[in-house]
Amino acid sequence: MNRVLPPPTQRGASSAPADAFERTRLENAHPGDWRNPKPADRYHLLVIGAGTAGLVAAHGAAMLGARVALIERNLLGGDCLNVGCVPSKALIRTSRLYADIRNAAHFGATAPAQVEVDFAAVMARMRGIRARISRADSVQRLVAAGIDVFFGQARFTERNTVTVDGKRLRFRKALIATGARPELPVIQGLAEAGFLTNESLFDLTALPQRLLVIGGGPLGCEMAQAFRRFGAHTIIAQDKPMFLPGEERDAAQLLSDAFAREGIEVRLNSHAVAVRADGERKQVDLVSDGHTTTVEVDAILAGVGRVPNVEDLDLAKAGIECDRERGVHVNDFLQTHNRHVYAAGDVCLEHKFTHTADASARIVVRNALFPGRQRLSALTIPWCTYTDPAIAHVGLYVRQANERDIPVKTFTIPMHDVDRAVTDSEETGFVKIHVRERSDHILGATVVARHAGEMINEITLAMVAGIGLGTLAHVIHAYPTQAEAIRKAADAYQRTRLTPIVQSLLRRWLRR
Repeated sequence: MNRVLPPPTQRGASSAPADAFERTRLENAHPGDWRNPKPADRYHLLVIGAGTAGLVAAHGAAMLGARVALIERNLLGGDCLNVGCVPSKALIRTSRLYADIRNAAHFGATAPAQVEVDFAAVMARMRGIRARISRADSVQRLVAAGIDVFFGQARFTERNTVTVDGKRLRFRKALIATGARPELPVIQGLAEAGFLTNESLFDLTALPQRLLVIGGGPLGCEMAQAFRRFGAHTIIAQDKPMFLPGEERDAAQLLSDAFAREGIEVRLNSHAVAVRADGERKQVDLVSDGHTTTVEVDAILAGVGRVPNVEDLDLAKAGIECDRERGVHVNDFLQTHNRHVYAAGDVCLEHKFTHTADASARIVVRNALFPGRQRLSALTIPWCTYTDPAIAHVGLYVRQANERDIPVKTFTIPMHDVDRAVTDSEETGFVKIHVRERSDHILGATVVARHAGEMINEITLAMVAGIGLGTLAHVIHAYPTQAEAIRKAADAYQRTRLTPIVQSLLRRWLRR
């Protein structure tokens, strides 16, 4: 049973230090002296929500000449900028530096006798990066692009009308892009003891010495490793028999081994059932196979999923259907039951990634404003969990191909067979590419490597462009790079074409 965080009216209210970085971010994302403009008679596109999907759609439509209104109830940039991708990746990069310093011997250097982590400086760097990136989606930039920006709670009043801040906005087409928020497990005493989610984690100013992460999904794994590298004793409690349950088992096992080497304690099949506060400490009861153990920690990071933000929009008044699990109901063209209204991003998609929100917003601009019929199902979507090693995937898993009765041949190259991975002391991982048997048609791929998120893009491009694995064997890769593993997989495919008959013909040719 899960509990959803209620949607606060000011979700951007931050307890982070009110330094120059935070002042810059807030000035870009929601100026304190902002006054909403006078609405136009009618907008070609009205966008509700200024996260990735909303911003991409608003900018794209305005660039094409549409009259656009953008409504945001809190901060421009959404989760990605403020409490998601940007701050988390900033922390991950610094944590990797500390890990490399401790492992200096692997690089022929001498590690310091003691590595002191300046957590305040770590978080200040993160805030600086977040403030810098906030300029790209600032209210000033939106206004300069000709977009009418409104801050406040949007509510549908009719099928083609929305109100915000007492103003009535009429539209030809609208986009709902209100995103999602953390979903929490129902645990006795959790709320009373206090906990963190991704919406409060980045406000920390002091490193918790002991951190319990409830949930073994991508965010939990990424932050557990980062905080361990900062010096926190970290425990992951996952109620399933494995973490990253959607990924291939050998990929997840490599990450599990890496966690064990770093001292991250992973407890699978473990349910957190009760939390008690003892001053600043928190005692958490974990049940596994009927046995209860208690762990004592200083902070709890909770979040077992994401739930769409559909409350307070009065969707029914516009004839739009939604539910708590799926969010806003859309067809393959991202159109709701109201043919004038579309949805994009986390509020309606199964894959809640920033790049998927971006791609879906582009589909909406095409389909809503022009005679377009682009389909969501036509997208080829890669994703990556940014641990070390990272795990990236695109296309079908073998189990999915088997379920569809598609014969599969897999080509796997261990990273320890790649020269650049050896020179970098980054040998953990592999490149695994699945093709349809007796062809070079790429069905999917998994990459486990420090730079997996970069490497998966080449395979994604090949799939989108219809380029077979055999063709990749002819692509010259700069040497030495870790992406050479992809060419090695392509070479392995080419060798399968040298059947005994082909080899016999070649020998006869050479003996002429």
